[in-house]
Amino acid sequence: MSTHPAPKVLGPREGKSGSLGSIGVRFMIDTDETRAGGFSLVEHPMPPRALAAPLHRHSREDEYSYVLEGRMGALLGDEVVYAEVGDLVHKPRDQWHTFWNAGETPCRILEIIAPGGFERFFDELVDAGAAGPPDLAWIAALSARYGLEQDLESIPVLCERFGLTFGQP
Repeated sequence: MSTHPAPKVLGPREGKSGSLGSIGVRFMIDTDETRAGGFSLVEHPMPPRALAAPLHRHSREDEYSYVLEGRMGALLGDEVVYAEVGDLVHKPRDQWHTFWNAGETPCRILEIIAPGGFERFFDELVDAGAAGPPDLAWIAALSARYGLEQDLESIPVLCERFGLTFGQP
């Protein structure tokens, strides 16, 4: 009896998708579909000049952002980097970081999360946001469950510094 996951082909408009507030998410490969939960894969479409998240850091996983369309900016610790189509940006665990659409046109990235599991944070946030913006206490509890620290006070500073918007377009 095989323990291999079933083959999967996901078309460009398939998979659950939703809003994370400022950017979107499309679920492509769940941790349960990979051997031993090695990784998960989501796509993040970002409108022009949108900040994806406040400064934050993950205690359990690394993230790798591969740019499919547009231009992504990222703050990794104290370093600002920009990535174009075909570039890959590594955001290591335990490092404060954020990212954004650094252009005037849409941006799309593939986000590889290793090990997998953090995509469930996005899934819970999408489901909760469907009923209206979740309150800060709920977001804090969700973040704690997933080993995520967020600096919400960084949002206005980042928006001003990089000419960005945050929240629903």
